Amino acid sequence: MAQKLYGATTVDVDAEGFLTDFAQWTREVAAAIAKEEGIAELTPAHWKVIDYIQKDFKENGQVPSIRKLNKSGVISTKELYDLFPGGPAKKAAKISGMKKPEGCV
Repeated sequence: MAQKLYGATTVDVDAEGFLTDFAQWTREVAAAIAKEEGIAELTPAHWKVIDYIQKDFKENGQVPSIRKLNKSGVISTKELYDLFPGGPAKKAAKISGMKKPEGCV
């Protein structure tokens, strides 16, 4: 298993850089992953999505799809693409410390 250093924190990651141990996730790790993914700063809107993804995963055991995020009322699809450009479900899950969403290439 690979490891990656984010600031002062070393985390276990898979081949695509997704955390394999959520217990290693912190807000600081999230901010470092976001920067690596081209998002300079996590805004309150980003954190709203991240919090929802983590909550939904704890309740259902799966990373929510873009459709589920949109239907939840947390964020519209357009806003999600604006916040996490170039693959919003995958980027949002990665920053949230979750595994890669099913169905993402």
